[in-house]
Amino acid sequence: IMLNNKSILITGGTGSFGKRFVNRILIKYKKIKRLVIYSRDELKQLEMSNEINVKKYPFVRYFIGDVRDKERLASALNNIDYVIHCAALKQVPTAEYNPLEYIKTNVIGAQNVIEACLSQRSIKKVIALSTDKAAAPINLYGATKLCADKLFISANNITGRKDLIFTVVRYGNVLGSRGSVIPRFLKQRKNGKLQVTDLNMTRFNITLDESVEFVLWVLANSTGGEIFVPKIPSYRLSDIVEVIGSGCKIKDIGIRSGEKLHEEMITKSDSVNTVDFGKCYAILSPESLHEKNYIKNYCKLKKAKLVKKIFSYNSEKNRDFLSKEKIKKLIEKEFNYTL
Repeated sequence: IMLNNKSILITGGTGSFGKRFVNRILIKYKKIKRLVIYSRDELKQLEMSNEINVKKYPFVRYFIGDVRDKERLASALNNIDYVIHCAALKQVPTAEYNPLEYIKTNVIGAQNVIEACLSQRSIKKVIALSTDKAAAPINLYGATKLCADKLFISANNITGRKDLIFTVVRYGNVLGSRGSVIPRFLKQRKNGKLQVTDLNMTRFNITLDESVEFVLWVLANSTGGEIFVPKIPSYRLSDIVEVIGSGCKIKDIGIRSGEKLHEEMITKSDSVNTVDFGKCYAILSPESLHEKNYIKNYCKLKKAKLVKKIFSYNSEKNRDFLSKEKIKKLIEKEFNYTL
């Protein structure tokens, strides 16, 4: 089994994804050598360590550190096999107001992770989490994540090793994550008034469990240089409002700075080097276009097929939309909340 007798480090490991990922692999793999939670918030680490039984899982370690600190990263990565890079600043409006802070964490922090990984002979795979906002970005957060994606993909050109690969996972809104629209609406529902940006909005949707399973699949199947995009449903903001805000007053606050009406995960420009795995897409490195028969050979090796050249994957034109009933069930399951 892939993670047994292996050491894993998760940057930003106390976030929504990190916590769910840790819980999942502790159940799934019984012989993990070491699991390092690397993050900068001591309170969140304390809370997480209280939730995880220390006697049962003595191999779970907590490192206080910031991805801005390359020396600390290098120290934490000693004898690690796999790295999941989740650490990022993520709030769109906050990024518009504090651009340099986002660049320091999301861009320079990404490069620090890459350089620290390159300095460690033990590391085999690095998976970086991205966002739909990195595709044709219109806000600073998306632009920093696009830069990070480019850094991780290009890192494959400089490893000088066939046993170290860098891959990116890009997906849409995570239903159960902190700061997302649904927990905000559930809070506002108590006061009988929902603050809505634009009812015409659509978004991609993935649950925390689905995102964890997808990252584990990518960890097993990546060969380096891909941006993997899962096939996931979209939802209409108007349906979310209808499900949560029944009987509530709706206050239109207008679209926020840096927000899109619809999200995109694969642009038409990316389609020339995008392949279809059935359950997901993979945007191959632009370098692959210069290598004769690379995409053809990749498709043969991975049983994938090339997408149409005018293809784009966006939340508005998605074939799969969540019904109101499905949205209701997901909210009740993810938030343990009866609507």
